[in-house]
Amino acid sequence: MPKPKLRIGLIGSGFMGKTHAFGYSIAARVFDLPFELELHAVADISDEVAAKAASALGFARSTSDWRSLVADPAIDVVNITTPNALHKEMALAAVAAGKHVYCEKPLAPLATDAREMAEAAEAAGVKTQVGFNYLCNPMLGLARDMIAAGELGEIRGYRGVHAEDYMADTNGPFTFRHEPVGGGALADIGSHALATAEFLLAPTAGPIIRVMGDCVTMIKERPDGKDGRRRVEVDDVGRAFLRFANGTSGSIEANWIATGRKMQHDFEVYGSRGALAFSQERFSELHFFSTDDRGGRQGFRRIEAGPEHPPYGLFCVAPGHQLGFNDLKAIEVANYLYAIAGRRSEPFNFRAGLRIQTLVETIHASSRAGAWKDVP
Repeated sequence: MPKPKLRIGLIGSGFMGKTHAFGYSIAARVFDLPFELELHAVADISDEVAAKAASALGFARSTSDWRSLVADPAIDVVNITTPNALHKEMALAAVAAGKHVYCEKPLAPLATDAREMAEAAEAAGVKTQVGFNYLCNPMLGLARDMIAAGELGEIRGYRGVHAEDYMADTNGPFTFRHEPVGGGALADIGSHALATAEFLLAPTAGPIIRVMGDCVTMIKERPDGKDGRRRVEVDDVGRAFLRFANGTSGSIEANWIATGRKMQHDFEVYGSRGALAFSQERFSELHFFSTDDRGGRQGFRRIEAGPEHPPYGLFCVAPGHQLGFNDLKAIEVANYLYAIAGRRSEPFNFRAGLRIQTLVETIHASSRAGAWKDVP
């Protein structure tokens, strides 16, 4: 019996737009998806840019008018990978047109915007996804399972960091990420650190309920155009102490001026019986320390990803051969399509995206006040 066709419309063909397109292409070849996928149309800033993207990424059509893409009755899923400030208008238009919506993080610049988007999608009955593909790593799933199974004992502490250096150059230009609605490092990459913290610990420790933030702007101005410079108001570094519902404490750091770091999305979890350590720079590995090991033989042991850690085995039959960044997006795509088909719940929907934006805003408010804040 032939599978129903699902037609995809993509708005934005930059870094994450390409990643979404690759994710669909890979997922269609790795997973037994509930749909036959069609890359139907791509929209971008000009006809020329859109046409070039369609040719390179395998889309049948292209346009410079995102509204016409959203209104196209043939399209079932609208993917939004544009600058953050554009997400709300596009997503609400897609929801109003009855489309499922897949939006890159952060969902929206403000929690009030994210709430409006989540409530509109829920009222319309469409399925949504926010792009947090690091959570799709089989090693993170293994870590969560080990924590939930009590292999680390009582969880006593958590440390998370997401650090890169793409804003480290003082003479780097002012971009949409430096706009006040861009949110700064905490919203841009700290959202990943927060999502990972709750993904790992919330099932056992409960959600984050209190935060103490410290957000700083180290590069006060940047070039804007040929001769001018523009003041930067968003944070280059955002840190926060965290308290989970059961009393577990932790911390996260977001840093986009971390010289030399290209992709440090790391965490450490400390328990009464063991510990876990992970680095995105070697993201097919998880390191585990157990107090059950006898004296003189204790130390962190490396667990390498393999077919025992689903869905790794669908990509490669041999352990230790590693997955890639685009593979994580393919896993995210597959899980979202299963949700659209009604086979599972939405992996990380707009309501979950609202949760992360609420945490970001509470940390910002705490930093301004210089005091602990309860998470709404």
